[in-house]
Amino acid sequence: MNMKIFLLCSLLLLFLCVFLWWKTGDWIRKGQSPTANGKYPYAIILGAKVNGTVPSRSLQYRLDAAVQYANEYPDVQFILSGGQGPDEQIPEAEAMKNYLVEKGVEENRLLLETASTSTYENILFSKQLLPSSVDHVTIITSDYHLARARKIADHLALKTDALPAKTPNVVKWKSTTRERAALIKTYVTGR
Repeated sequence: MNMKIFLLCSLLLLFLCVFLWWKTGDWIRKGQSPTANGKYPYAIILGAKVNGTVPSRSLQYRLDAAVQYANEYPDVQFILSGGQGPDEQIPEAEAMKNYLVEKGVEENRLLLETASTSTYENILFSKQLLPSSVDHVTIITSDYHLARARKIADHLALKTDALPAKTPNVVKWKSTTRERAALIKTYVTGR
């Protein structure tokens, strides 16, 4: 009898894991649409690791997507969101500004949010920089990260569209796997 209960519990656990893997993957895919088309006047670029003063490859991919978007939609303003980690020489937002200006984006289109330390704080603190009349924004971040960022934005009463940046292959498996657990937490807690 104990063996049957053990097998049944094992099968249920396996089924739950497979279901959650599939469901979070579905959320990640759906988080990437609708794709941004310049209709919102503000876009929030979410920060990522900075190596000293240089954006990591993941952050560079986000910023490259933003440069292309900035060139295509010259009226969009950008909120660069990211604080300074203990091993970073400058806040992520400052490194993002330097990169974007170097790539030709006008500095007067950039607002910096330099206090955040999490995705929740990225959205919350960025929202505080928006005019009170603005409740729709574009979120620019890594493709795998959009679902969670947009869920948090929705929880904070911001409607969003998405500009997905590709994820570097070297970190894709690790980032996507970790994101699945974070997504479940966000769906449960709203953070």
